[in-house]
Amino acid sequence: MENRKKVAFYTLGCKLNFSETSTIARNLQDEGFDRVDFEEVADMYVINTCSVTENADKQFKQVVRKAMKLNDKAFVAAVGCYAQLKPEELAAVDGVDLVLGATEKFKLADYINDLSKNDFGEVHSCEIAEADFYVGSYSIGDRTRAFLKVQDGCDYKCTYCTIPLARGISRSDELENVLKNASEISKQNIKEIVLTGVNIGDYGKGEFGNKKHEHTFLELVQELDKVEGIERLRISSIEPNLLKNETIEFVSKSRTFVPHFHIPLQSGSNDILKLMKRRYQREVYTERVNKIREVMPQACIGVDVIVGFPGETDEHFLETYHFLNDMDISYLHVFTYSERDNTEAAEMAGVVPGNVRAKRSKMMRGLSVKKRRAFYESQLGTNRTVLFESENKEGYIHGFTENYVKVKTPWNPELVNTLHEINLTKIDEDGSVRMDFILALV
Repeated sequence: MENRKKVAFYTLGCKLNFSETSTIARNLQDEGFDRVDFEEVADMYVINTCSVTENADKQFKQVVRKAMKLNDKAFVAAVGCYAQLKPEELAAVDGVDLVLGATEKFKLADYINDLSKNDFGEVHSCEIAEADFYVGSYSIGDRTRAFLKVQDGCDYKCTYCTIPLARGISRSDELENVLKNASEISKQNIKEIVLTGVNIGDYGKGEFGNKKHEHTFLELVQELDKVEGIERLRISSIEPNLLKNETIEFVSKSRTFVPHFHIPLQSGSNDILKLMKRRYQREVYTERVNKIREVMPQACIGVDVIVGFPGETDEHFLETYHFLNDMDISYLHVFTYSERDNTEAAEMAGVVPGNVRAKRSKMMRGLSVKKRRAFYESQLGTNRTVLFESENKEGYIHGFTENYVKVKTPWNPELVNTLHEINLTKIDEDGSVRMDFILALV
């Protein structure tokens, strides 16, 4: 046992990355490693990178420096989307020993020998066309909820996005394997599973680019709803053109799926949506929101929006702002457009100045605060179910209701990872909601 090495992980980016980090960690544990927190001294540090966040390279360098400060003799490996897109750039960062691309990251153990430092970062990165096989993943032991990967890659050609370059074609896990993973998670006393992927509404495309749809996203949802031992299932981000009315209706009557949808919009202007090569117009988005409200009036609806896209005039921005202001949505995730190498948008005319992008982002974030407040106010006085999380934040424990209202109550370790029926009473200064207990749920 004393020969076991210690490995620590740091995950940048999305829920999908968290699920894959967990899977890589479990694989390494099978190879004789013990996982420790990133704040601890370890023999190896693995950084799962993201290409979507701004300043991806800057974030990565900060994490490497942090690892080197903890142990300057530790072996440092970079994996993930940024490692696929810019492997040489990451390999050149001082302290980095190994960079693995999209297909190599799940075989990390094959690329490490005695963990001695390299003079230069070693790169193993495939051509992205070779990323045509599927590796199922889920996160466990990290949080009170698990992220279950059901799909990877994307066939869409949005002009601002590098994800197809970083993750390859759209492909899905077999339904049997998703159900097996969900069942494994349910046996670990995890109360909530979040379905994740790059474009999960596209679920059904088989391995190796097989375009024959074995199962639809609706069938996936219907089968997952039958898995015993799961209290809650949550759908993460899903494209409006792929979120069908049948799925919305099923969720409204489902045993485990919660009334929470996150639906990317990106722009409320059809002109800009066309420039982005999105596969819908704003009218489709309105239909989806109206359908959700019709069958689930209490549902939480989150929206992704990009500001400052090339060609976005003041008129286009205000069109988006008013479109969202008038719509019954619950919160926004606001992204300020930033140029990405090898994308069409990076070559487009009509570049929006940085200060204008920043101003629009600030306005949109202000709208998000207003929308979230209005949604929370609409929930006051109602009874909900909360799942408490594990962190003690300034003497409080926080949790989320099924419809994603963030609630707080004084810290009590016995509440961690438990579900309780509550009444939402008032909104606190920090924006979370105070509550009264009604009864504990088993």
